[in-house]
Amino acid sequence: MKYAADFRQIARDALKGNWKIAVLAGLVASLLGGTNAYGPKIQLDIKETGASVDFQFFRQTVFSTREGFPGEIAFIFILAALLLAAVLFVLGSMVQVGHCRLHLELHDRREASMGLLFDYVPHWKTTAVTKLLKSVYIFLWSLLLIVPGIIATYSYAMTDYILAENPELTASEAISNSKEMMEGNRWRLFCLHLSFIGWEILAALTLNIGNLWLRPYIMAAETAFYRDVSGTAGKERPESF
Repeated sequence: MKYAADFRQIARDALKGNWKIAVLAGLVASLLGGTNAYGPKIQLDIKETGASVDFQFFRQTVFSTREGFPGEIAFIFILAALLLAAVLFVLGSMVQVGHCRLHLELHDRREASMGLLFDYVPHWKTTAVTKLLKSVYIFLWSLLLIVPGIIATYSYAMTDYILAENPELTASEAISNSKEMMEGNRWRLFCLHLSFIGWEILAALTLNIGNLWLRPYIMAAETAFYRDVSGTAGKERPESF
């Protein structure tokens, strides 16, 4: 059985000579909403006096309408913000799966290109529904207590990797496959994430600039974890999934 240290070593081997594309892909994926923590976010605040919006990138507010918009202007602005949020949600879901595909290619020692981030545009309905269902399920489990929400998060953690290799699956099938795959493996993935805590602290001390390198490292380790729990590590795969 492989442990956190093993997955980190496999990740470093996969990234050797590939740091440039891994960092660039991670940055682009984040800007397009393809990562959970640092993508674009729209925070809409509606009050009796009007509506205000905060637009965030990498957890930093880059645009804010603190004064709000009164009357009809507020209604128009709300619609525009909701439309933009929907576009970013769909785009982010496709890029998120494409980002997993890129790291699978790096792990398998194949040539990876930035174009892989957009390979799943034809499957945008599946990726969007998958992301929506995962968000709803995790939210509902979180209503019970924090722990069930965390368990649900780890149960669905391999969904995007599964879709990256099997885009013909439905959203429900990909999520179900992830739940089955993670049965008995949730704690292992949690320990893998926990093993990066020191690097997380160091990245925070660099005003999160260090995350440009840390995120690809974590992603590569997660990819190695997926290969292990899916039973596909070391197996020959066709050039096109």
